[in-house]
Amino acid sequence: MSKLDEELAKAVEASEADVPVQVPVSRDAREDKKPRRNLGLLLALFVMGGGSLALVMTSFEGSKVYSMGVDALMAEREKFAERTVRVEGTLVKGSLRRRDQPCEYRFRMTKNNQELSVHYPQCVVPDTFRDVPNIDVSVTAEGKLDEAGNLQAHQIFAKCPSKYEMQQSAAKGEKAPHVIPPPGAPVPAKGLSGS
Repeated sequence: MSKLDEELAKAVEASEADVPVQVPVSRDAREDKKPRRNLGLLLALFVMGGGSLALVMTSFEGSKVYSMGVDALMAEREKFAERTVRVEGTLVKGSLRRRDQPCEYRFRMTKNNQELSVHYPQCVVPDTFRDVPNIDVSVTAEGKLDEAGNLQAHQIFAKCPSKYEMQQSAAKGEKAPHVIPPPGAPVPAKGLSGS
């Protein structure tokens, strides 16, 4: 009889006697490589994760926007010469000018007795960005300083005066943007005047 027949006969006898039989198991070469393959996969995942994290961290470096008031920017003008800044201040009364060819808005903004000249090369500004008498218009401009010290803005935000300030101005007979008339006040008719 062959070796296989002998092992089979022993297994049948053992099953009838309920005695556990130890069958020799040969180790496969694939089982030895399994831990190494898992370690390689884990190492590859760490490398990819580290590379992704490095890419994200270095891409944010050039896109930082520093936010500050006009006074802080003027104090550290050289430090922020080549960087994108977001500057907050108040529109200087009477400084808002518009040029048609090429389309550009120019104005000055101030904070703590420091002024900054802003050039905004766009034809459209926010509705709330108006030079209104007796109302301070808060402005935020984002851009870069040029060699002459002007802010070349690519974005402008204007904070609308509070509802209370606008109603007080309307009660005094002054016109303010986006005024909600007090209850009982006559509402002016909309239309073109001087046609």
